[in-house]
Amino acid sequence: MTREIRCQQLSPAAFAPFGDVLDCAGTPDRLINAGLCERFHDRARLDFGVDGRAGISLFNAMPRSLPCELALLERHPEGSQAFIPMTENPFLIIVAPDVSGKPGTPQAFLTAPHQGVNFHKGTWHGVLTPLEAPGIFAVIDRIGKTVNLEEVLLDPPYRVLP
Repeated sequence: MTREIRCQQLSPAAFAPFGDVLDCAGTPDRLINAGLCERFHDRARLDFGVDGRAGISLFNAMPRSLPCELALLERHPEGSQAFIPMTENPFLIIVAPDVSGKPGTPQAFLTAPHQGVNFHKGTWHGVLTPLEAPGIFAVIDRIGKTVNLEEVLLDPPYRVLP
């Protein structure tokens, strides 16, 4: 038996329990560079733990299409993780609340152009899922000596619908 979830548009309010929406919505906090650049200041709560540091990696993920199967969720218990697309193409974001150390019922979001996300530390989420090629992202997350990844296989899986 396959379970189903439907995608919703990504919004800061709907995504708040899981992390931060990264975009240039609203009024900029200030103008910089002699008035030639709008700064949207401090848009994410980054957390790299006591023994970690910030790292920037580049990912090139294979695109998928909807509907798709969701069979795996992961989380990073020691640090936040931000996905910042390097194209204007939308991508799929899946998150789930924590229920006694396991993922609860997932929610699916679709980004608008020029949106990224920051998952708060310990947030269950799906893997990086671009919907068009190229699936190139800058990923800002914790670099450290301890393992910062937990994975859970979902049985039965979910079918993610547009």
